[in-house]
Amino acid sequence: MTSHHHTSFIFVIGGTGAQGIPVVRGLVKDKKYKCRVLTRDVNSARAKELLALGNVELVEGTFANDDDLRRGFRGCDGAFVNIDGFNCGEKTEIYWAIRSYELALEEGIKFYVYGNLDYVYKKSGYDPKFRTGHYDGKGRVGEWILTQNKVNSDKMGVAVFTTGPYIEMAIAKGTIFTPSVEEDEGIVTWRVPLGNDGGVVHVSLDDCEFYGRWLFDHPERSNGMDLEVAIDHINYDDLAKAFEKVTAHPARYIETDLDTYWKSGNTARAANTTSGYNADPKDPAAMTFRQNFTGFFNMWKYSGRNQGVIRRDYKLLDEIHPNRIKSAEQFFRIEDARGQTAGMGSLWDRIQPENLRPVLKLVEDGRKGKL
Repeated sequence: MTSHHHTSFIFVIGGTGAQGIPVVRGLVKDKKYKCRVLTRDVNSARAKELLALGNVELVEGTFANDDDLRRGFRGCDGAFVNIDGFNCGEKTEIYWAIRSYELALEEGIKFYVYGNLDYVYKKSGYDPKFRTGHYDGKGRVGEWILTQNKVNSDKMGVAVFTTGPYIEMAIAKGTIFTPSVEEDEGIVTWRVPLGNDGGVVHVSLDDCEFYGRWLFDHPERSNGMDLEVAIDHINYDDLAKAFEKVTAHPARYIETDLDTYWKSGNTARAANTTSGYNADPKDPAAMTFRQNFTGFFNMWKYSGRNQGVIRRDYKLLDEIHPNRIKSAEQFFRIEDARGQTAGMGSLWDRIQPENLRPVLKLVEDGRKGKL
């Protein structure tokens, strides 16, 4: 584990996604790194947004194809790989995530960062109520990559970058955390099955920009590391109070049981579709949206106060990123100011149903698109 692989040209998978855009921005902003971004559509708005950053080139293709992967890796010395499991589904994701690692080695990549999520099924002691396909699919591969790295580290260093649900999802359109505005006086209301004592390891996309860059800048430290990040274990009662404090408009969290959520909640209409929209509903390995997100909600319900299933080392995060966002209130203040500067209005304006914008690419694309 002694090799220090400094890189300059990074192949990015998932670059047009919610996390990918800030990560690419962080890499190219001072021209220290150049990025080659894989996209299924070089003419999409998000692809053009990346090109406009400068020091970015696009390559058209899919992560589910050996030739496209080889073409992407070839000539690069670094890689940032964050596969969209909602596109392909858990089973397909595991295969292509493993292939990506192997082909990166084959093509001579020197440092490889894998976009990961918590292996919650394992972290819960293999309790079925926590089984979350889009988390476990990544988490298994994250562990596998770190194991390969014990042998391959001199050829190619690896860091695993474990995030969580973006806090932006709590104020965005079409997500599992989207709020409603209720009653005549307009109370911003989150109705989600998180229990009263739950804690969500929300991550800010701005912080992803910093962490992604840090991993490539410090390979002597990040090689072999699983960097698990979060703002905090955010309780939704606290999140609602923070929103109320920042906007001076009433907000509340209403604890909702799973059955009610799947009958009338913000993603109820997707309940019986496959969680990965290109997965085959007849495949016994495919989870439904309801099955997948039931595990997801249970994960946070049993992780309150950093004492449950999913934990974070906040001392480490403070050391790596002293200016990181540390609370929901701080995030809402930054976001409120940003929105007003950008002419989108206050956070209160932006939360109105007609003004809600997507943050996730799959919401923008309408949960469709090619593999």
